[in-house]
Amino acid sequence: MNNVFIKCRCYRKLFVAAVFSYGLLAVSAATAQETRLPNIGGTGGGLISGQQESDIGQQVMVSIRRSAPRITDPLIYDYLSSIIYRLVPSAPLDNRDLTLALIDSPAINAFAVPGGIVGVNGGLFLNASTEQQFASVLAHELAHLSQRHFARRLEQQETSAPLTIAGMIAGIVLSAVTQSDIGIAAIAGTQALAIQNMLAYSRSHEQEADRVGLDILATAGMDPRGMPEMFEIMMRQNRLQGNNMPEYLSTHPLTQNRVADTRNRAEQYPERSIRDGQEYHLVRSRLQVHYAPSPEVAMETFESYLNKPDAQDNEAIRYGLAVAYLSNNQFENAANIITELLASNPGRITLQVTLAEIRIQEKRLDEARALLKDALSRNPGNYPITSTLADVEIATGNGTQAAEHLKQLTRRMPQQEYLWLRLAEAEGMARNIVGVHRARAEYDALMGDLESAQRQLRQAQEKLPAGSAQRQVVSERLGEITSRLQTRRNS
Repeated sequence: MNNVFIKCRCYRKLFVAAVFSYGLLAVSAATAQETRLPNIGGTGGGLISGQQESDIGQQVMVSIRRSAPRITDPLIYDYLSSIIYRLVPSAPLDNRDLTLALIDSPAINAFAVPGGIVGVNGGLFLNASTEQQFASVLAHELAHLSQRHFARRLEQQETSAPLTIAGMIAGIVLSAVTQSDIGIAAIAGTQALAIQNMLAYSRSHEQEADRVGLDILATAGMDPRGMPEMFEIMMRQNRLQGNNMPEYLSTHPLTQNRVADTRNRAEQYPERSIRDGQEYHLVRSRLQVHYAPSPEVAMETFESYLNKPDAQDNEAIRYGLAVAYLSNNQFENAANIITELLASNPGRITLQVTLAEIRIQEKRLDEARALLKDALSRNPGNYPITSTLADVEIATGNGTQAAEHLKQLTRRMPQQEYLWLRLAEAEGMARNIVGVHRARAEYDALMGDLESAQRQLRQAQEKLPAGSAQRQVVSERLGEITSRLQTRRNS
């Protein structure tokens, strides 16, 4: 499928990382039992500032980039981004500049880390049968961030070394996703004991996040009833799996009382007829193919779905079958389905991009380019269209044009390291050596290798004429990286 997915690697429980992100976000039992929510903005910020939270988030994100298998499919990432930012205006967040991490794991899980890091497993799509259920988990995570549980709990513990805590979080993430003991030393001894104490209140702060999350859903025009529905799905899985509970429940203790409380609270909101967006179900089908044991199994699965009553009218099932055909190199079958779907949904971007992916795999690159350019003219700046158009240009050897598309994306999404890596590839194809060094520097910086970023920028600087505007930009960025490197060495 045009290499749009990073292949799954072995999965060890990511819940440990989430334990830290949520265990450190605990609130006192007395606070969580109160009906009145705490004041926003007045909590936290004493011993740990917003800037320190940002530093923690950056350090944890470096560990995720280095270690966690990621999904880089632009269609899936674009949907996740859109649903998050549909919820964000309804969340009482001080910082709405979030960084999203889409983890390539079929397990149910999601997590939030101080500094605006929100992580979601691909498996959450598989297990949430409706968009409302899926959004309820995201609303819960945004609630944790909005209440600044992390900062409040650190202050209760009188912890004055948040970056030390960040190192432990990063070490746990590293150990969890690589199935090794690397990073375990970061949580040895008395530090581990301190963290265990912080985890003691996890049940009570989950209730607070439930209440805030329900408000976020309702205010955003989504159905709060999706939250107890999702909890019931998790409880059902827990019963089926016995001791091997879903990862999300390992970090989000869930009891029948909590489910009942959330259901009662959700029923207090006005009942409205809220329909899922079709895009959610298209993306969900796409991921079902991704996590199928093989393309053949994916085809059999979606073909069996189509044999059920009224399934022929289900566009998501037909789309899933097309993606399964594409993954099995049955391009004509895939194109026929997508073309039929486009006839009734002529402007749907997911269908246009998928048809372009088929044409790319067929080496019909001119057709793919024409299709994507037409789509881009109607949707300027769209991420999946622009990204796939860059794929076309790289496939045709047009590095200069591919680099132009990727530069647009890196300006909009500078935290996505894989875009910088693709830009470096395109610049190399275009024989723009300065561009290669600059893109590699940004990639290295996001990966936490500031020394390498510094070297790349120095090499770019040496190749530019003195006094040129481009050299000035490179020199300024070199100064920023050098300053960060010096701060790290002094800390």
